Amino acid sequence: MSAHHTYLVALGSNQRHPRLGSPREVVAAAIDLMDGDLGEIVARSPIMASAPVGPSQRTYANAALVLEGDLEPLTLLRELQRLETDLGRKRRGQRWRARTIDLDLVLWSGGIVASPDLCLPHPLFRQRTFVLGPAAEIAPGWRDPVSGLTLAQLNARLTRPKPLPR
Repeated sequence: MSAHHTYLVALGSNQRHPRLGSPREVVAAAIDLMDGDLGEIVARSPIMASAPVGPSQRTYANAALVLEGDLEPLTLLRELQRLETDLGRKRRGQRWRARTIDLDLVLWSGGIVASPDLCLPHPLFRQRTFVLGPAAEIAPGWRDPVSGLTLAQLNARLTRPKPLPR
């Protein structure tokens, strides 16, 4: 008997797909492809635009979703990477460059995973408004197992106005 798991997945695209179209359409297509094949999507955020991180100059389309299913974390990671490849992602070259699709496991209901292939929670999610904004919208009460803070609290900390220097 397999266990039932819940995952928070972040999606992003900043490159057109020859068949699917704009980055926004690529993210929407990835969501549709995940639903049913990898589990059941029980919540999805709107797709939002965000500034690029790293060397890429193209605006990203980002979203988050909550996925429920029976796949173990490493199996789901492999399936997400397969889907990225199917949608035209090439894993070579510079980090954070333009990409057709990026699918990241951010959190899961089992808490923490620390292996050479997968680290959950995602090590950088607490610093990324393009992950926390959509995630807090659909799962505000989900607690980060490391900090103990909810996604809503983490997002508020990240997005609150900073005081001006004296």
